[in-house]
Amino acid sequence: MGDHQLDDFPSLFSLKGKVAVVTGGSRGLGLSAASALLQAGCSKVFISSRKRSACEDACKVLNSLLPNISGKAISAPADAASIDGVRSLVEQVSKEADHVDILLANAGATWGEAFDTHPDSAFAKVMDLNVRGVFNTIREFAPLLQKRATVEDPSRVVITASVAGLGIGTIGKQATFGYSASKAAVLHLGRNLAVELGPRHITVNSICPGFFPTKMSNGLLKLSGGAEKIAEANPMKRLGRPEDIAGVVVYLTSRAGGHVNGAAIEIDGGALWARGELMEPGKAKL
Repeated sequence: MGDHQLDDFPSLFSLKGKVAVVTGGSRGLGLSAASALLQAGCSKVFISSRKRSACEDACKVLNSLLPNISGKAISAPADAASIDGVRSLVEQVSKEADHVDILLANAGATWGEAFDTHPDSAFAKVMDLNVRGVFNTIREFAPLLQKRATVEDPSRVVITASVAGLGIGTIGKQATFGYSASKAAVLHLGRNLAVELGPRHITVNSICPGFFPTKMSNGLLKLSGGAEKIAEANPMKRLGRPEDIAGVVVYLTSRAGGHVNGAAIEIDGGALWARGELMEPGKAKL
């Protein structure tokens, strides 16, 4: 077990002094995760999304968490869908930190449209951000992630995938073909990168959220009959909450998750495996 024995349990979930980067961190699940990283002890958490104002607003909210935090949130706007945007993000982070311990590749997009009219441009946009953008982000940050990574204390990459990449996504008038395919692709990308980067002392894991009330999912929740209906159909009788994401992200990025690599953790209350998972065409699925 190296220098750390189980009697050092109080530090098991600590991220004291760690430097983290969160793409898509200005709202929703990314913002919840960033809040958890800061409260678990990170010294710096870089918040990135396309809009500068959104990043700055998110940082104001996070930095107001004092005295629950000792670190700070730093705005780093960039478009993770383009290689130039990713390199801009790396440059911004490099000005403030000489290494990165945690990378949460959370930026993502979805698009709902029927099969017969599903546009090529929409499919391309979703795949570019959700798969290609994730790969580029991890590759470009690899040198900073390797800087202080060791066998005993590896750096961490967490990819935000979705249960839509494990089962069937939404079908019908608001079908999410590109989104579902992209999340399946990024899950397998994560497994490949886990094996590639493990010897460099970097773990790569994925989280697969189900329905959480966020700006991205609220439209789909409404189309599916509303939050109450979806919650009632869930084995746990509720939707996801911020702490559900927070707990898993802190686990994967702390010493507690140091030997977890190549995993995909579902955070959906078991809805994917519920008996009623198969639904007739036109109705949304998780």
